[in-house]
Amino acid sequence: MNNKLERTNEDVRYVLSQLLPRVKDPRVQQGGLISITRAEVTGDLRYCKVYVSVLGELNEKDFKRGLRSAGPWLRHELGRALDLRYTPELVFELDKSIEHGARMSALIDALDIPKEDDSDDGE
Repeated sequence: MNNKLERTNEDVRYVLSQLLPRVKDPRVQQGGLISITRAEVTGDLRYCKVYVSVLGELNEKDFKRGLRSAGPWLRHELGRALDLRYTPELVFELDKSIEHGARMSALIDALDIPKEDDSDDGE
């Protein structure tokens, strides 16, 4: 991936993360911490896959419908914020990596593994 496309991906991620809290659709703002983890713009700038992570309880179908409904407004605002040849069409995907990592961390913490004593030097 070239540097310009990487910068574009990061710019899109940043602008959308600023815009997402302003979405008025209650399906999107139904609770939990919402963050954009990644944005991948195609080389021709026609499409952008946006990975959204939500920490908290969530109705996934309603959330995705709300994002799809807010998509044209988000795209319009993205076009105003960034000076691109084309404003990409936004495709939203749920990213469960943060939730998965938190669950794994909780499982590891729940294991009953005795801590090793570092003071033994083998003497």
